[in-house]
Amino acid sequence: MLKLVSFTICPFVQRVTALLEAKQVPYDIEFISLSDKPQWFVELSPTGQVPMLITEQGVALFESDAIVEYLEEVTPPLVAGIAPEQRAQDRAWSYQASKHYLVQCSAMQSKDSTIFSEREAKLAKAFTRAEKQLQKHSRDSAFFNGDQIGTVDIAWLPLLHRAQIVKDHSGYDLLADFPKVRAWQAALAKTGLYEKSVAQDFAEKFTNFYLSENTFLGRGANFSESISTPQPATACC
Repeated sequence: MLKLVSFTICPFVQRVTALLEAKQVPYDIEFISLSDKPQWFVELSPTGQVPMLITEQGVALFESDAIVEYLEEVTPPLVAGIAPEQRAQDRAWSYQASKHYLVQCSAMQSKDSTIFSEREAKLAKAFTRAEKQLQKHSRDSAFFNGDQIGTVDIAWLPLLHRAQIVKDHSGYDLLADFPKVRAWQAALAKTGLYEKSVAQDFAEKFTNFYLSENTFLGRGANFSESISTPQPATACC
């Protein structure tokens, strides 16, 4: 059976688990501490980062992009019969999501409104591109390329899931200016993949890390609060 090595709140890991869940592929998962990595993991991982997928042949794969492509090759695709041009476009749109995972992590860790505004503006660029692309669809479809969930949806799922948690916890909607993206977010929520792709204690650990009293969003995103000294963001995984 496939084995996935994970850090509980890592969006790159959630992209992989969401794909496995969407494909209904059996897998084992082991959570590790990135501040105290087990020696076996250090010896297997060239980067020391998660996710890492260990195949049934015992080969350790790293980098979520490579893992997702591997899973698409060795398991039935989410959407069959996609032309090479469409697959290339899907990879490009998936990259637009994954390269903003850490941008979102940084924004959520902001200590005050000034830092948050600066970082949110960078994150909004991704949602702006997605909104424009979704507006090009000739009809209202549930997912990015139609009514069937695909790899682009899986790539964007961590961003949209986290935006939903932020809204539920703080009242601040990262997608307020993007109605098409919000509808897409809701469609993905209905699949159940948000919950299926994370650990049972994900929400608790996520809110404790990103939405505590130490963060602007955790304090309820009050833009009238006093401004503190900017602090650098810490990577989430």
